[in-house]
Amino acid sequence: MIFILSKILFFVLKPIIWVFIVVIFAIFSSNLSKRKRLLIFAAALLFIFSNRFMVGKVYNFYEGKYPVEKQYDIGILLGGFSRPTQSGQFSVNERGDRLVQTIFLFKTGVIKKILISGGSGKLIGSELIEANLTQQYLTAIGIPDSSILVENNSRNTIENAKYSFDKIDKTQPNASILVITSAWHIPRSKMIFDKTFNRKLDYYPTDFIGKQDYDVSDFYIPDADCLSYWQYILKEWVGLVVDRLRM
Repeated sequence: MIFILSKILFFVLKPIIWVFIVVIFAIFSSNLSKRKRLLIFAAALLFIFSNRFMVGKVYNFYEGKYPVEKQYDIGILLGGFSRPTQSGQFSVNERGDRLVQTIFLFKTGVIKKILISGGSGKLIGSELIEANLTQQYLTAIGIPDSSILVENNSRNTIENAKYSFDKIDKTQPNASILVITSAWHIPRSKMIFDKTFNRKLDYYPTDFIGKQDYDVSDFYIPDADCLSYWQYILKEWVGLVVDRLRM
């Protein structure tokens, strides 16, 4: 039930849906003055949610920072970075930097092993398991099987933590751990993983959305990608509250 509700919530938290609803109310309003106010409100919402500077500053405040550099026994790669293709081949989405940075951390010796945590996040029908596809990809590019651990049952962050803990606790209960995920996902991941493992873990941020320097155009030229950025952060905020109540 929680999984289904989370999927519905992800749809409801799309800012473009809010704009669309306001426009619909404006169209069907018989009061011309009210219609005008609603259309102005819709335009204002669209400007705010498509403004790169505004959303960027929110992410600058919220995104996690890099940990002190040291070596870890296991790097936990959180899923959600791949997408299905017609051919069934492995492909990454806008969160693919999670995988790129994990490979970099392994190749440079920061992490000794990679634990891929991610099952199927599809609500209806079947889908290839992300962790299994990622394992095949990592093996194909030369990372030995002995350095790859797979957790392929999780569908959300709470399950990522639970099933990863179960797997690590059986083999390396005292392993030093680095959790690798999107920078904006770290606050919620930290709350969940630290509680599940009953100790403080380290976190490595990837695919930053906040920028160090903003262009003049970021202040006034609409950017369609910002609609998705707001959706991500709104989902994180709601998820942070809900997960805190669940745990």
